[in-house]
Order: sequence, then C-alpha cells, then structure tokens
Amino acid sequence: MSSQAQHYQKWIEKEIAGHRYGSAPPSLYDPIRYLMGIGGKRLRPMLTLFAYALYRADVRRILPYAIAVETFHNFTLMHDDIMDKAPLRRGNQTVHKKWNVNTAILSGDVMLVKVYEMLLSVEPQKIKRTLQAFNKCAAEVCEGQQWDMTFEQEDTISEKVYINMIRQKTAVLIGFSLELGGILAEAPEADCIALRQFGINIGIGFQLKDDLLDAYADPGKFGKQVGGDIIANKKTFLLIKAQELADRKQKPELAKWLKAKKFNKKEKVAAVKSIYDQLGVGEMTERKVNYFFRKGFSNLNSLSCGEGKSRDLISFAEELIGRQS
Repeated sequence: MSSQAQHYQKWIEKEIAGHRYGSAPPSLYDPIRYLMGIGGKRLRPMLTLFAYALYRADVRRILPYAIAVETFHNFTLMHDDIMDKAPLRRGNQTVHKKWNVNTAILSGDVMLVKVYEMLLSVEPQKIKRTLQAFNKCAAEVCEGQQWDMTFEQEDTISEKVYINMIRQKTAVLIGFSLELGGILAEAPEADCIALRQFGINIGIGFQLKDDLLDAYADPGKFGKQVGGDIIANKKTFLLIKAQELADRKQKPELAKWLKAKKFNKKEKVAAVKSIYDQLGVGEMTERKVNYFFRKGFSNLNSLSCGEGKSRDLISFAEELIGRQS
C-alpha cells in the first residue's frame, strides 16, 4: 500500500473510532460501534479521499463525509447479514447473532438516519447535488439486493441481468464514493460523471473477480472457503456461463449437483469445477474482469485534473485489482 493510502487509512480509522453515533439506549448504538470497529478494507471512504485529492489538498476536511459513505456501506452489510442468515462478518459474529434480529434491524435503520445527518453538514451549495446522488445510489443498492434474492428462486438467469444486478448491489456505491469526492472538491460535472463511471466499472470488475477467486483462489491466500459459492449454488458469472454453454452431457451433470440436497462438499466443488474447466469459464471470467477494469481506467482519461494528478488513484485501484483474497 502506498504511503498516501496508509495515511488515508489511519485518518479513516481514527475518525471512525472517535465518531459518536448516539448513546441511549446502548443496545441500539453499541451494535453500530461494534460493526464499524471490526475493520474492513475501507475501500469506499479511501476512494472518496483519493477523488477529492485530485482537485484539492485539504483532504482531511472531508473525512466526516468519507465516514458517511463507510457507515452506509456497513448499514447494508448489517441488513444483508440478516437476510443471508450469516453467522460471521470479517471473522466476527454478525450483529444479529451477537444481539438479535430485531436489534440488528433497528440499529441498521438508525445507521441510515445517521448517514443523512452526516451529509447534512455539506456546504449549502453542494448539499442538493450530494443528496440527489446519494439517494439514487442508495435506491439502486436496495434494488440490486432484491434482484439477488429474486435470482435465488430462478433456475437460470442471463449474463446481462447478472451484470446489472452486481452493478446495482455493489458497483454503484463505489461509483458514488468517487463521485462524492468530486462533488465536494467542486470538480467539473463531466469529471464527477467520469469518476462515478470509473467506480462502477471497476466495481463490476471487483465482483466478477470475487466470483473467480471463490472457485480458483489459492486456499492459503483466500480469506474464505474456496468453492463456497459452488456449495451454496450461488449464481455467479461462472455458473451462469456454465449453464449457458454446457452440452448434452454436461448439462444434466451440472443440474444434478445444483439439485442435490445431501452431498460431499469437496466432491461437489471438484465436479462443478471440472465442468468449468471443460468449458473454459474461468478464462471467460478473467477476460470479462479485464474488460471492465480497462473500461474503468479509460473513464479517467477525460479528467480535467491531468494524468499526473490521477496517478495515486490509479495506483491504489491497480493494487486492489491485483489482490488474491
């Protein structure tokens, strides 16, 4: 990680540690402090700071708004964990497991309220644009989550609708994080749009890479169980392409594993990956990942701040792209 990114990360962690969301009742606010305090990559607030730094030097001034982005992200995680019945988040108990579901719902609700409270201190001339951009992003995140749950009930979905789902569920918040930095720095409108599109495209690339890593990562480097998506029948880019391309022999074999209620996990992962290998869907996914990353970086070519100014942002993004976990 670059020295600039390290500085930003330290600032973000200190700002989070010092932020007071509320005090009473403790059972409402303690879960927020707990979830915000158990770490994470802090990717979104980092991108807000990097985007702002393209135009202005007083980066620390916008830390509260970068934390608002991270708070919204964690609000979505708190509610997603309830919907997914997830027991762990970042290696720690999820809020609904440590407390209970009703507390997690209410704590998540008040987190969203606090995001608006944080954003309301934006300068008057920027607040309407900020809230409009945030509202559009927040609604799309919810739409993406609902599409994801809807797809669980469907046997097959198309590549196009899957890409749109991950664009909404994951990528638009990365896009907003960058756009917010531009808005707060009073960057030209065209630059704010380019920053948002950069974030959306690399966000799609990140999710597709997650799909790929889940099946093919080095177990020693991957932060979770390799093959977890296969075990759970999660509709990933790899599964979608396999269902689309499977021949008359592979199709029933794949369907058998998707319908199986009782199975050996290692055997299922190996069998499904064998079909992936036969069809070359790993390589297809890698090409699609690179397509969206290239598309994202091309969005930065039009920025008015110049190539030299965007070097830190590009280096940070390239470092994230090269990750193996």
